[in-house]
Amino acid sequence: MRIHILGICGTFMGGIAALAKAAGHAVTGCDANVYPPMSAQLEAQGIRLIEGYGADQVSLKPDVFVIGNVISRGNALMEEILNHGLPYISGPQWLAENVLRGRQVLAVAGTHGKTTTAAMLVWMLEHAGLKPGFLIGGVPQNFDVSARLGDGFCFVVEADEYDTAFFDKRSKFVHYSPHTAILNNLEFDHADIFADVAAIETQFHHLVRTIPSNGLIVANGADEALRRVLARGCWTPVEYFAAAGGWQAGAQSYDGRFEVSFDGKPQGEVKWELLGVCNQLNALAAIAAARHAGVAVVKSAAALATFKSVKRRLELRGTVNGVAVYDDFAHHPTAIRATIAALRGKVNESRILAVLEPRSNTMKLGVMKNELAASLAGAEQVFCYGAGLGWDVAAALAPLGAKAQVHDDIARLVATIGDAAKSGDHVLIMSNGGFGGIHDKLLARLRQV
Repeated sequence: MRIHILGICGTFMGGIAALAKAAGHAVTGCDANVYPPMSAQLEAQGIRLIEGYGADQVSLKPDVFVIGNVISRGNALMEEILNHGLPYISGPQWLAENVLRGRQVLAVAGTHGKTTTAAMLVWMLEHAGLKPGFLIGGVPQNFDVSARLGDGFCFVVEADEYDTAFFDKRSKFVHYSPHTAILNNLEFDHADIFADVAAIETQFHHLVRTIPSNGLIVANGADEALRRVLARGCWTPVEYFAAAGGWQAGAQSYDGRFEVSFDGKPQGEVKWELLGVCNQLNALAAIAAARHAGVAVVKSAAALATFKSVKRRLELRGTVNGVAVYDDFAHHPTAIRATIAALRGKVNESRILAVLEPRSNTMKLGVMKNELAASLAGAEQVFCYGAGLGWDVAAALAPLGAKAQVHDDIARLVATIGDAAKSGDHVLIMSNGGFGGIHDKLLARLRQV
C-alpha cells in the first residue's frame, strides 16, 4: 500500500508513518513545519517529506491519504482530495485497521500520565520477553523511539481523548478496541474542543463501551470523574488502584523502594529512581495491566528497576556552575503542581525556579488561569512567558507576589533567570512545545557567569 500522510511531523502521525514503513508500506508525508527532530527521524527511515500542503501532491497518487487532526477544511491539499473524491482516512482509524487488528491491544488513557504509564507498561512487557509493539506520544528512553511495530502479540497505545480528525469528532481512543485499558485520571482539558468535563466523560464512556467482557479496565479508584464514567455502564471487570481493596503502593523510602499490594496482600517490591506519588500510581496501573497480559508482578517490579522514564519528563538537560536545568512537558495546573512536588521530593530545601510557557490550547484560552498561581506556589521563584496570550498572565500570577515575573521576550527571560539562579538551584522549565530552545539558551547563559 502507498500512503501519503498529512500532518506527518506530529508525534502521533510520525509514529503512524514509522509503523507503516516497518509494515512494508510505501510512505510519504507533508507538514507545514518540517523540522528536526521528527523530520530527521522520518528521513532516516527513508520517508520522503514535503514542506507545506500544496494541492499538487495529489499527483503522488497514493492508495489512501491519511489525515492528521491538525488538518482542517480550507487546507489546499485537503480540498483537492475532497474535490476529486480521492480515498482518505484518519490516523487512528488507519492504525486500528492496519496495525491493531488481530493483536492484544493495551490502551493507556487519562488526562495526565499517559505517556509515562504507557512507557512503563511497554518496558514491563519487553523485560518479560513479549517484544511488544507500541505507539506513544513521547520518546521512552529505554527505546529512543516513539513507535515500534514489535514482533509479539501485544501492542501498547497511548489512548488520547483529543478528537480524531476534522471529519470525525470522536476521541481517538474510540478506534482502538483495547482488550486492556488503563484509565489513569480525568480532568477538564482541551477547552478548544470540549465544553466541560461532562463532555470528556462521555467520550470515556464511549471507550468503556468498546472493551470486551473478557478484558480488563484498570482505573484510578480515587478519581470521582472516572467513577461517574463507570457508573454510566460497564461490562468489563475492573481493578482499581489508589483505592482501598485494590492496587496500592507503600511509602517510598529514601533509596527508592516501595511495596506493591493488591487486595491487601503483598505482591512485590519496586526499587527505582523515579520521583513522586504520581509516578507510583502510574506504576501500579502498568503493573496491573501487565499482569493481565501474563506478566507476573515480581517481573514487572524488576523491570521498573531499569526503567529510564520518558524524554521531557523531569529530564535533566544539564548542570552548569551548580545550577541544574530540567525539561518537563507539564502544561496543565494539576501536572505543574505534581511536577514541582516531585522535584521537591528530590531537592528538599534547595530552591526551585519554575519557568512556564502557557502554550496548550486550553492555556491559551485562559480557561485554567485562576488555578495557575496555586499550581506554581511550591517553587521559590516563578518565571512565565506571556507572549501571544489573550489574557493577563501577570494578573493571574499576582497572588504569588514578588516571587513571580512575566516576560514577553525569550532573550530577556533567559537573562533574568540567569541572573537569578545560584549554585544549588534547580530550574524547572515546563512547556508542551519547544519553548524557543530556552533550555540550551539558558545553559549557555549560565556558562557565561
